[in-house]
Amino acid sequence: MRTEDVLAAIATGLWRWDNASGKVSLDGEAARLLGLPAEPAVLQEAAVRSRFHPVDWNEVNGIVNLAVAEGTLAEARLRIMDGDGRVLRTVRSRSKPVQSRSGDGRLAYELIGTIQEIAEPQPGTTAAHTTVTGDWRRSREAFLLDAGRALAEARSTAEVLRVAASLSMPGFSPDGLAVFGVAGDRLSVIGHHGHGPGDEGPFADMRLDTDYPAAEVVRTGRAIYLPTPEDYRRRFPATWPLAQRFGRASWAFVPLVVAGRTMGAWLAAFKHPVSFSPDERSVLTTVARMLAQALQRAGVAESERELTTGLQRSMMPTLGPDIPGMQIAARYVPTGGGLQVGGDWYDVIPLPSGRFALVIGDVQGHDVRAAGLMGQLRIAVRAYASEGHRPDAVLSRASRFLAGLGSAAQGTGSYGGPDSGPDPDPDGDADAGFDFRSPRFATCLYVECDPETGLLEVARAGHPDPAIRMTDGTVLMRPTAGGLPLGIIPDTDYPTTRFTLEPGETMLLCTDGLIETGGHDLDTGWARLRAVLESGTHGPQAAHGTDSLEKLADLLVQAVHGPSSHHTTGPLADRREDDIALVLLCREGAGRGRGAPLRHPARPARRTVLTVAQAEPARIAGARRQIRELLHDWADPEQVDSAVLMVSEMVTNVLVHTDGDALLVAEAVGEPGGRRLRIEVADSSDELPHVRHPGEMASSGRGVLLMEMLADAWGVDPRGEGKSIWFELHERSTPESG
Repeated sequence: MRTEDVLAAIATGLWRWDNASGKVSLDGEAARLLGLPAEPAVLQEAAVRSRFHPVDWNEVNGIVNLAVAEGTLAEARLRIMDGDGRVLRTVRSRSKPVQSRSGDGRLAYELIGTIQEIAEPQPGTTAAHTTVTGDWRRSREAFLLDAGRALAEARSTAEVLRVAASLSMPGFSPDGLAVFGVAGDRLSVIGHHGHGPGDEGPFADMRLDTDYPAAEVVRTGRAIYLPTPEDYRRRFPATWPLAQRFGRASWAFVPLVVAGRTMGAWLAAFKHPVSFSPDERSVLTTVARMLAQALQRAGVAESERELTTGLQRSMMPTLGPDIPGMQIAARYVPTGGGLQVGGDWYDVIPLPSGRFALVIGDVQGHDVRAAGLMGQLRIAVRAYASEGHRPDAVLSRASRFLAGLGSAAQGTGSYGGPDSGPDPDPDGDADAGFDFRSPRFATCLYVECDPETGLLEVARAGHPDPAIRMTDGTVLMRPTAGGLPLGIIPDTDYPTTRFTLEPGETMLLCTDGLIETGGHDLDTGWARLRAVLESGTHGPQAAHGTDSLEKLADLLVQAVHGPSSHHTTGPLADRREDDIALVLLCREGAGRGRGAPLRHPARPARRTVLTVAQAEPARIAGARRQIRELLHDWADPEQVDSAVLMVSEMVTNVLVHTDGDALLVAEAVGEPGGRRLRIEVADSSDELPHVRHPGEMASSGRGVLLMEMLADAWGVDPRGEGKSIWFELHERSTPESG
C-alpha cells in the first residue's frame, strides 16, 4: 500500500508550499480539508491563503519564520473558511521548512507537511493550549498596542518608517508601503518600503491637483480604498499605468492628520485581494493616526537636533593651527535635556604679542538665553583679548560688558532710566518675564600663555582653579588669585597669578559640570578626575603625541557621562546634570609631546610654587593641601604630617611677623622610597629666626623647635632683600617606631 493511500485512510492530507514561486501543491485529501474539490491541485499562494482565518494566518506566519530560524517543525492550528466567511473545520498542520536558494540567489524555503482535521472541544471539557488563539478583535487590540509602543519609541523619520514597514497587521499585512508628504503645492515621498530603488521617481514631485489617489487624499482629507485593480483603473485612469507595473491587487490611501491638519498620506498596497471590511478600515485608520503623530514628533526632534547642532557649531570655536611646543585638546558636552545648548564655552585666541590665550567659562543657566549670552560674551572676550589687553583687564571689561547686558534686560538704559523698548514677552506670565529680564552672571578663567617659555598668566572670575598633571603623573590643584564672577559688579579687579608650565606637564581647565555631574561636590568630583588623570594609561610610558591628549580628553568625559559614571556617584542624592567644557594644554618635552621618549629617562622632580599674601591668610589651608597632594604617594605618612605642620608654621610666621607676602617653593626629587623633599618659604624681612623658650601656656615661639625636631635638615639663607627659610626631609620606606 502506498503512503498516500495510508494517509488518505486516516484523513490526512499532504501539501508542499514553495515560498520562492508562490505555488502550493495539494493532494486530494489536503484539497478536501481546505474546502476545495477532492483532487490534486497546484494553486497560487493567494488562493490557499484565502481559505484560512485571517487571525490564524497572521500568527502562523510568525510560527513558520521561527521554525525556519531554529530548524524545527512548524505546528499550528488553523480554521478553514468557506467563501461566505464561515468556519468549515479546524485542522492541525505539521510541516518542515526546507531552505533553498532561488534563481536570483535569494534565500527561500519550502514547507513540506501534513494537514489533519481535529475535533473542537465540547462545552464542559478541557483542551490543551494551542499555538493559535484569540479572535479578530483581540488580535487587533494586541497589534495596535504593539504598533503604538513601537512608533512612540521611534526618534527619527527613518526609524518611524522602519517601524511602519515591520508592522504585521492581523490577517492582511501589506507588502508595499509609502509615506507621502506635502511640499508647497506638490507631493513628496518621505519614504517607502517594498519597492525598488528609483521606483518613487514618478511620484516624488507630483502636483496636488493630479488625478492620483494620494493627491486626492491630501486635498480632501478622506481615505480612499481600492479593493481591486478594476476599481483603481476606473477611478484613476490617468495614473493607473504608474501603479499597474507593481503588480498589486488592493490599495489603501489613508490621510495622515495631526491637530486637524492633513500633513500627508499613507499608502498600504497588498498583493492579495483585500475587501477592506469595516474592521480592516478601522485598523488602517488607527495606524495612520499613530503614524502621523510619530512622524510629527520625529520631525520636531530632528528640527531641534539640527538647531542644536547649528548652535553648537556656530558658538564653539575650532582650535586653529598647531602651536609650536604646545598641544591642545578640548571637549564640549551639553546637558541631556531640552535643546542641549547651554552657557559653557571655551576659546583659543591668538594674541598680537605672539602668545595665545585659553578661555573657559560658564554662563548661569542651561537654556537658550544662557547660550545667547554665552555667544555675546565669548565674542566680547575675544575682542578685548585681540586688542592686546592683559588678562586682568580682559576680565574687568568682560564683567562690565555682561553687567551692561543685564541692566538692559531689566529695562534700564545707560543712565538708569526706564527703557522705552517693547516688552519681549507681553503675553507671557510673570515667571517667564522675570526669567528673561533677570541678570545673569558668568564664571571665567583666562590664561595667557607664552609657548616659548611656558609662562602662564592666569586671571580667574569665580571659576574652578586649573589642575596641573606633572611629568610623573602627580596631579596638583593650582591655586590662583581670583575675583567675583563676571556681571555681578561692573567694576571689579581681577588679580593675576603667574606660574610656569614645565616641559611634559599638562594643564586641565574645566567647568564645574565636569566636577559635579553625578551628584559630586568639589572634593569628591576632583578625586574622581584625579584618578583618571593619574591613571597609568597616560603615564611616562604611554603613547605620546596629540592622540594621547585626545584620548585623555575622552576618558575625562567618559568618567562623568560614560557607563562607569553610574558606579561613581557622589554623596549628594541626585545625579545632577550640567554642561561640560574642558581644555587640556600640554607643553611638549622629554617623554611627552611629539618628541621621542628617552631610553632611560630620569624621574622628573615634583615642584610647586605658591604665594600667600598678607591679605589672604585663608590660603594657608591651600598651602597645606598643596603639600599633601605633592606627597600623595610618600611612604611615611608621619613625615607628610610633619611637612604640613612645618609649612603651616613657616607661612604663618611670615604673615604674623613681617609686612610682606610668603613665597612657598616645594620640590621632591629622587626615586620612590628614597626621595628628598625640600621646602623653602621666602619673605622680604631681614630679621632671622632664633630659638625661643616658650612657657607651657605660650601660644607661639615653637617654630624653630619644631624644625629641629622634625626636619632632617633646615636652615636660613639670607638674600639681597629678605631671607629664605628651608627644611629637608628624606623619605623613609617604613615609619620610625616611637
